[in-house]
Formats: sequence, C-alpha cells, structure tokens
Amino acid sequence: MVSKLGYKPDKPETRKWLDEAWEAVKSVDYQVSLRWVFYRLLQKGYFKSKRDYKDKFSKIMSSVRHGEYENWRPDTLADETRTAIYQGFGALTEDDVSYTAFRPLDKFKDQKNIVMVAYEANAMSAQFKKYVEHQPLFPCGGQPSIPYKYEIAKAYENACERYEDAKNLILLYFGDRDKAGEKIRDVVFEHVGKWCGYDIEMISCGLTSEQAKTMNLPENPEKPETYQWEALNDEQARNIILAYLYKYVDKDKLNANIKRENELKEKLK
Repeated sequence: MVSKLGYKPDKPETRKWLDEAWEAVKSVDYQVSLRWVFYRLLQKGYFKSKRDYKDKFSKIMSSVRHGEYENWRPDTLADETRTAIYQGFGALTEDDVSYTAFRPLDKFKDQKNIVMVAYEANAMSAQFKKYVEHQPLFPCGGQPSIPYKYEIAKAYENACERYEDAKNLILLYFGDRDKAGEKIRDVVFEHVGKWCGYDIEMISCGLTSEQAKTMNLPENPEKPETYQWEALNDEQARNIILAYLYKYVDKDKLNANIKRENELKEKLK
C-alpha cells in the first residue's frame, strides 16, 4: 500500500473518512493521538465497533502517514505513551554555560560520533539512565509508534546541523532475544533510517544467544532458545551496555569534558 509515489486510498469511503479525520485533527490547536482520531470517527458512524481500531483503522492510518497521503506526515499525530530522554546536548562554548538554567557543557562537540541509545521496554529506563548519562535514550515501550520513530530520525538530523564538523551517527539498540524483540529492533532500524536525511550506523548490542549462554542465563520457560533482558543481573547488564557505549564514545574526552564542566561549576558558585 506504500510506494515511493505515496499512499492512495483505493475506496471512496476510505477517502471520505480520511478527510473527516483530517478535519478533526485540524479542529484543535494541540497534537492529538491516533486513538483520539479513531473515537471521533467512531462517534460519527464511520466505524461500527472498537475492534475496527486494530482491524482496519490503524493499518490504513499507518500507510497514510508512511506514504504521506495529502497533508498527513509521520509526525502529524502524537505518541502519548513514550517519552525520549534527551541528554548530552548543552552549551557549545564555556561562555554559554549556565547551571541556574541547567545548561552544562555539550558532550558531543569533541566526539567524532553522535551516539544515541534505544531499548525495548520502558521498564529498562532506570537502568539505562544510571549507566548512560550523556546520550539521548529512546525507550520503545514495545513496538514504537510512527511519530516516535520519526522523532528519533529527526533527533539525528538536528544533532548533525548543530556541529561544524561532520559526525558519525550511531544508534545502539538493546532488547530481548526473541522474535518480538527482534521485530521491534528491525522496524526501528528500518523506519528511523528511512526518515533520517543522514546515514546512521545501527548496531544490535544484545541480548544475543551467545551473550546469554556465556552468562548462563535461564531460557524463557515458555519459549525455548529465547532470553529476556530482565534475566541479566545488574552487573551483567552494565557490562554489556558500557562495552558497546565506550566502543563509540571516547571516554577520555568525555571525562575531560566533565572535569572542565565541574571546574566551571565551581567558578560560577
């Protein structure tokens, strides 16, 4: 249903409710969700049952936004369940440092790579915030929505335009070793790459079968040969996260940046 020429509805009734959906979106001055639009159409009789949300509506709306039908775009609707955690960006010069406004030194300016991190479950956020303090984090919360994946792509574009020197773009992904987890990873890689105007190196960091067997992790009892990230103890998870992170982040430059930032902080006091 999606091609380089864009999405075209094949039925007049589909075009009719898409027009109604667009009018609903433009009737308010804030960004609305996919489910909000569906219930507006359900109330007006375009759909007969709540089951139509999954069976018909969401599939067509996915094609509409991927294919950029008429005024629809990947970021037209809001994702109300996922929130990116932006870290690392800050003042590009020491004169612009401000701690009263929470504007520290930028952590990417001296690096050759812009590294961002995505992971499968929202429940992993506390762990990743502990060990990844200076890179943007994108909890996927299961299969992420179109606007959320589009946001990741645009985060890279915005970062590229921020710096004078060219940067390599790296996306590290962490999640379960099972079909569902791998599908989430593959879709994120596909769509983020599609919507970003720059090349991103996308790296699957685990959990892998090899990592699980080396660490003697238990299999998911309901699905042999599959492994859950939560089966890792904290030290094991930390080792996997930091091994990949510092493969692409210059730790010495980062520490020098943090040291200088702390000196400026003391000076500002």
